[in-house]
Amino acid sequence: MSRGAVEVAPDVLDVLALPDLDGLADAKVRGAECLWCPQQLTAETAVDFGVQHVPVDDTTSLSGMKWYPRACPDCTADRAHRGLFAHAPMCQLCRTKETAADCAVGRGLYRLVRDCRR
Repeated sequence: MSRGAVEVAPDVLDVLALPDLDGLADAKVRGAECLWCPQQLTAETAVDFGVQHVPVDDTTSLSGMKWYPRACPDCTADRAHRGLFAHAPMCQLCRTKETAADCAVGRGLYRLVRDCRR
């Protein structure tokens, strides 16, 4: 089953804690290898987080660079699951049953867990 690019809001990516590019292996930057484990990825197995842009900043050699983060479904589900448990108790919307569905971050993390555990 092809997972393809997923629409992940920037706030959800923040919770997933994508690694810093500094020192990241080329295969991980290109999306050929999972961000968090050594698993090799294919178009059919990868969870694609879309093209990311390093902000333009004169203090780093990576300034303005594009990179292509992808991960295996197991690592993505694990990160999203841990992120959901860290996020929900701190979020006013997530703590209330009536408004939990209104939280875009909680919804995004939940969907990643559900979709990647299949």
